[in-house]
Amino acid sequence: MIVAIDGPAGTGKSSTSKAVAAQLGLSYLDTGAQYRAITWWMVSNGIDIDDPSAIAAAAGKPEIVSGTDPEGPAITVDGVDVAGPIRTQEVSSKVSAVSAVPEVRARITELQRSIAASAEQGIVVEGRDIGTTVLPDADLKIFLTASPEARAARRSGELKGSDVHSTREALIKRDAADSSRKASPLAKADDAVEVDTTELTLAQVIECVVTLVEEKRAGK
Repeated sequence: MIVAIDGPAGTGKSSTSKAVAAQLGLSYLDTGAQYRAITWWMVSNGIDIDDPSAIAAAAGKPEIVSGTDPEGPAITVDGVDVAGPIRTQEVSSKVSAVSAVPEVRARITELQRSIAASAEQGIVVEGRDIGTTVLPDADLKIFLTASPEARAARRSGELKGSDVHSTREALIKRDAADSSRKASPLAKADDAVEVDTTELTLAQVIECVVTLVEEKRAGK
C-alpha cells in the first residue's frame, strides 16, 4: 500500500502523514526533509546557491539516508544527524532554489522511489510532487490544502521565533517558486483526493486520511 500525500507547506502534511503511518503500521517518508538535507549540505560546503550549474555538479556527492519509522523519522547526511539543522530559517529560505535544479530532483526522486519500493508493509510518502512525479502509480493520492492564514499560523508555531505575517509572505513566495518550477512543480494529481484542512483540527485531518486509506484497502 503506497499512500502519496502532497500539498504546500503548513497544511499539516508531516503531522498527518506520521500519525497515519503509525496508526496503520506503515513506513513513513518525509521527502521535504531530503531536499532540506541536500540544501543543508550545499550551504555547509560553500556551494553557490545562486548558481544552478554548481548545485547540479554537486548533487551526487552527499550520502543521504532516511529512516522510515513514523515514531522517530531520522535523516543523516554523510553519517551526520541533520534532523535539527535542516529546520533552520537559513535552509528554509534556500530549499526552493536547490530543489528546482533538475539534477537534484532526479537524484532525490530516485532515492525516494527506492525507499518506497523496499517498504514491505507499505508506506506513506509526503511531499510536493509524489502523486504527480515520484510515485504516479501510488494506491492512494491525497492533496492537502489550507488558507495562507491558517498555514502561516501553523508554520510560525513550528519555526521558533518567526512571526505570522513574515511567515505568510515566505509561504506564498515559496508556493509560487514551487508551483512554477520546470522540474516537477507542486501540483495536484488528477486522481488525488483534495482535503482542505483550514477548518479542521489535526485529529480530524488524521481521521479523514485514515478513513480514506482503510476504504482503499477494503477495495471500496
